[in-house]
Amino acid sequence: PPGALSVARRNEKRNAETISEELVKVFVTALEREDIEALSRALYRIPKTVEKFGERYEIMHHLVKAEDFAPQMAIAQEAASVVVRMVDMLPNSPRLEDIKAENDKMQELEGRADALVLGYLKEIYSGSMEPIKAMAMRDLYDLLEKVIDRCRDACNVTSQIVLKNS
Repeated sequence: PPGALSVARRNEKRNAETISEELVKVFVTALEREDIEALSRALYRIPKTVEKFGERYEIMHHLVKAEDFAPQMAIAQEAASVVVRMVDMLPNSPRLEDIKAENDKMQELEGRADALVLGYLKEIYSGSMEPIKAMAMRDLYDLLEKVIDRCRDACNVTSQIVLKNS
């Protein structure tokens, strides 16, 4: 439910603020403060975009069907799992090859999502859809694409951190 998304996002924002505050107090870490803050910002943008999707879907749910978004949602979920795996590796000084393998998975997921969006756009602009529904579909597909892009961004930041520290 959208309310749960708002609560999750507020918690994530609070966590990001706590990370920043603790970084000011504690400098004993293998990772540089700037890297941790960059990763924190990249991670924060993921639930923020998911929340936007939820809010817009709630407004437009009478125009669209949830199953219209199932393939792209599945990719977004896989992308989020890649982010979690990569971030979970950080405390253990991961091998660059392992991070690269996960980042390659993220790039493949993004490619699949881009192909899906292209197919959706062909359908939207075919002229067979009511204009208001086409606008709603386009808006929601764009937001889901942004979720996946935000996951990619977090993976790229994580990769850069590992590369810098290897």
